[in-house]
Amino acid sequence: MATGTKTGLILTGGGARAAYQVGVMKAVAELLGQPRASPFAILCGTSAGAINAAALAIHAEDFAESVRHLVGVWEGFRCHHVYRSDWPGIIRTGRRWLANLMLINRTNPISLLDNAPLRELLARTMDFARIQANVDAGALYAVSVTASGYTSGQSVTFYQGGSGLEDWERWQRVGASTTLSVDLLLASSAIPFIFPAVKFHREFFGDGSMRQIAPISPALHLGSDKVLVIGTGRQSMEPARVRSNLYPSLAQIAGHALNSIFLDSLAVDIERLQRINKTLQCVAPERAKELGLSLRPIDVFVLNPSQEIERIAARHAHHFPPAVRFLLRAVGAMNRNGSNLASYLLFEAPFTKALIDLGYEDTMARGDEMLAFLRRGA
Repeated sequence: MATGTKTGLILTGGGARAAYQVGVMKAVAELLGQPRASPFAILCGTSAGAINAAALAIHAEDFAESVRHLVGVWEGFRCHHVYRSDWPGIIRTGRRWLANLMLINRTNPISLLDNAPLRELLARTMDFARIQANVDAGALYAVSVTASGYTSGQSVTFYQGGSGLEDWERWQRVGASTTLSVDLLLASSAIPFIFPAVKFHREFFGDGSMRQIAPISPALHLGSDKVLVIGTGRQSMEPARVRSNLYPSLAQIAGHALNSIFLDSLAVDIERLQRINKTLQCVAPERAKELGLSLRPIDVFVLNPSQEIERIAARHAHHFPPAVRFLLRAVGAMNRNGSNLASYLLFEAPFTKALIDLGYEDTMARGDEMLAFLRRGA
């Protein structure tokens, strides 16, 4: 790994939408000539992005091979690899929710879907011991996974890396050194209501995108001088106003809530970082030192999907297994207005391949910019 500027990679959440990130990594590997050395010293993941980050960390000694592995996994995904999508599994979880709503069952329903298959997949395919081996060998500086504590309300970034790294504490967000594990990946990707929370140490944790008010912060605390941020939703400064006389479906409301969790805080944090960079350009380094400002400019490259992922999901929603289609149709997720919710759960190859292709094409369209960013300070 180069000894110059440390480049951080920030992989955000979004369930099945995280396939877009894999397409970006595929293009990056191609632009760099299929390198063994990773261009990213620091990997930070949240939700499904945490799983991608951990996979890259485990195979950090050969970046090109790790990307090929990720592409192979995501191009072969089926819903049953992630959650129970058969009729018995869907009926059992659905019955629990219905019984609770009718006050027949006084216990809390754990989740709408059972993600035991994902636990089995991660336990079978991920050798977490290789993370520390890669850190010790200099192939990786640090990797982090962020989860949200349901009791404390804190956004906790669990990180693993070399010596010299220190825990941090800010308002409602902390960083804690630990050894990454399957439990942490499941906790970080536990979409609220959809997948079950995971107990780690003394607290139950859920999806890391909840209450993550500063998604870029972990990479900076871990020492990144520049960051590549890959979003999973199209960012637009022009809100679309559409007249509607129909009351929103449950799926439409749920999709709106998930978008707020996964997309809004990232856009705000990027805007904040860019504003700080512009401010620092107007202050001489000597004056900043006199004022006691510890801020430093951060080179940031942001890549978001050029197309609306929910529209791609609407075209592929018929690929859901029959039992899942039945469940989602009941809440309105099988029509266009509910496609936001569907886009987070559609772990089916036709959809994930489409997102991989989109990520690849978006990156290659900005190939010169991407290469210039990756090579600055190297």
